[in-house]
Amino acid sequence: MNAAPPPHPFAARAAVHWRAGLRYGLLGLPLAFAALPMYVVLPHRYAQQHGLALASIGVLLMVVRLCDALVEPLLGRWCDQLYARSLHTVLGIAGGAAALLALGLTALYFPLPTDPRGLWVWMFAGLAVTSVAHSQLTLAHQAWGVRLGGDAVQRSRIVAWREGHALVGVVAASALALTWGPAGMLGVFGLALAGGYLLWWQAPRPAPLGGAPAAPAAPRASVWRPLHDARMRRLLLVFLCNGTASAIPAALMLFFAQDVLRAREDEVALFLALYFVCAALGLPLWLRLVGRWGLARSWLAAMLLAVACFGWTAALGAGQTLSFAVVCALTGVAFGADLALPSAMLAGLVARAGAVGHTEGAYLGWWSLTTKFNLALAAGGALPLLQWWGYTPGSTEALALQPLRWTYALLPCALKLLAAALLYLLCIRPTPRTPRHATKGALP
Repeated sequence: MNAAPPPHPFAARAAVHWRAGLRYGLLGLPLAFAALPMYVVLPHRYAQQHGLALASIGVLLMVVRLCDALVEPLLGRWCDQLYARSLHTVLGIAGGAAALLALGLTALYFPLPTDPRGLWVWMFAGLAVTSVAHSQLTLAHQAWGVRLGGDAVQRSRIVAWREGHALVGVVAASALALTWGPAGMLGVFGLALAGGYLLWWQAPRPAPLGGAPAAPAAPRASVWRPLHDARMRRLLLVFLCNGTASAIPAALMLFFAQDVLRAREDEVALFLALYFVCAALGLPLWLRLVGRWGLARSWLAAMLLAVACFGWTAALGAGQTLSFAVVCALTGVAFGADLALPSAMLAGLVARAGAVGHTEGAYLGWWSLTTKFNLALAAGGALPLLQWWGYTPGSTEALALQPLRWTYALLPCALKLLAAALLYLLCIRPTPRTPRHATKGALP
């Protein structure tokens, strides 16, 4: 009789799971803290304060994010190689990426050039460096969580620890960016980044399943291996549609709140805080539903909830800030599922593919590539489209604001419905080869 495999090192810490979650997940706070200024606040800042054209900013952001996305699989493969050496190597490289991230984000908020041409070069270089550093640090951190293993509920908890802290980071960034200004915001970010990195050193340490060292796969094969998996391709397609639906409102939220709702800066900060706080509060609900419905069905329910709550935003007008706050709260609850469930589905897919301890970094690289592609589509598609339709920041005429309403509210709902249909057809609906009960946990 074969001996039972030794318990996973994470299981031994079940009694102190909240401490383990804090040590591993806290780094998600500064990582999300940095993402919001890069993808939401900076475009608005460079358009309003530096006078750069909105469409040009959108194209630049799309180019930078596409370039960043293209290197994600290579960064993922490099992450596998670092884990094959030692965990100390992973943490050492991550420390360098953290320092580069802090320097790059500071440079973006305090550009040295003042002429338009210099600002364009500075913005492009700063975004490129900051994005790559952010990607490397994020991939190493996510791969650590994937290697901790567990069943569907445990994987959801691991992701929820990371994303729960990430929500706190987004709330802090959204509030501080509009109240304390860049200097105060970056100071808090630096402290959070240092604290999260130091606690990561004390987090539960993953080990190869069964205690045996993993033989690294061939470099070229490991990079492309995830795309050979039909389940991975299906999940990436759903993730792409759903992520683009979420990225468009994120890119346009400040414009919608200030020009359509005529909201004050403190009200905009409240909207953002309410959205992400409700997302954090909704995480326990989705984790409970996962135990009953499974990952895929719970994610589908969240998509439908988001569409039902967000679609009527297009009808809002000046002064209807209370109604918009209700929308932020309800859609925030739905967004909590987007943060935890897709990544948990990916972790399960990696485990079933036998890639844990081998090439999970390659899977995460393609996953991160899709995330960056979502952001590129949102910035490079929505912003130039709005300018082409006649919208400019600060517009007050109803005719000029109508394209902003449609693009902000209706286009994301259409994409979200498409993602829901794909999720059901590709990942939930039973087939002759897939019994109905097999679709409950994740992918067929």
